[in-house]
Amino acid sequence: MIKVIFMATPQIAVKSLNYLNKSSDFEVLAVVTQTDKPSGRGNKIKFSPIKEYALENNIKVFQPVSIRKEPEMLEALKSLEPDYFVTFAFGQILSQEVLDIPKIATINLHASLLPKYRGANPIQRALINGDKETGICTMITDVGLDSGDVCLSHKIPVSDDMNFEDLHDSISDLAPELIAKTLIGLANKTINPQKQDETLVTVAKKLQADEEKINLAKSAAEIHNLVRGIYKSPSAYLIFNGKKIKILKTKIAEPDKVYNQVGEILKISKDGIEVSTGKGSLTVITIKPEGKGEMAASAWVNGAKVKVGDFIL
Repeated sequence: MIKVIFMATPQIAVKSLNYLNKSSDFEVLAVVTQTDKPSGRGNKIKFSPIKEYALENNIKVFQPVSIRKEPEMLEALKSLEPDYFVTFAFGQILSQEVLDIPKIATINLHASLLPKYRGANPIQRALINGDKETGICTMITDVGLDSGDVCLSHKIPVSDDMNFEDLHDSISDLAPELIAKTLIGLANKTINPQKQDETLVTVAKKLQADEEKINLAKSAAEIHNLVRGIYKSPSAYLIFNGKKIKILKTKIAEPDKVYNQVGEILKISKDGIEVSTGKGSLTVITIKPEGKGEMAASAWVNGAKVKVGDFIL
């Protein structure tokens, strides 16, 4: 049986942990996850999804502030004698001392086809850039930024209307089997990890707050990709009458037409509101107005007194 310590934090990694925990091929010795943090209006302490799963399944939980800076934590992990560390959206940088603990390797699941989109936001960047294909891969972790040898990969086609939540869920579903095949293949020496081509490296930079504000001078296609790329994570927005309107779903109405002004509401229909952009027009379908719940844009226009010819910024 292959002994694993699973290092992760968010929901996207729970299915992979469950797969390993339920499989007769693996023994999950412990999980390592981020420290508990206050959340919501009441600032109540909330456990990470990985911690919740571990507690429900009687798996030992470690929560170091910084795993590489805590000698007692390192000794505790060494004492468990794992074959592998498996990391998946863990959220901490591992030192060489940490990477040297498992008998075989530390394996990371990365949400892109490396060497494309190394870094923190590969899912969002693939969608924002309008990629038609992305994927996931397993790699042997080294001290660089997602620079280790790639073990296995799986391609994922990206449709024009796929949003962050859709792609996130696809990755969550596909990751468990890829991780398991990697761990077994490396243990059996049937996988030959491949070095990444450094000439093809791109970096998925962390999303900046100013990127959330839609720039209507861009093309309808670029704006549509931004909306789906950061769908509810944290959401793109526009301003109408001084209030923030989160834009949750759009479609390209007219791809190429050039308008005299951007941000003009061209049409109001049951589908939503059509807005002029720097190239083409965009139909805004679903929104979340400031202080209100998610709703159809067509339902919002009456209460907000929106009319054709108005401008949204």
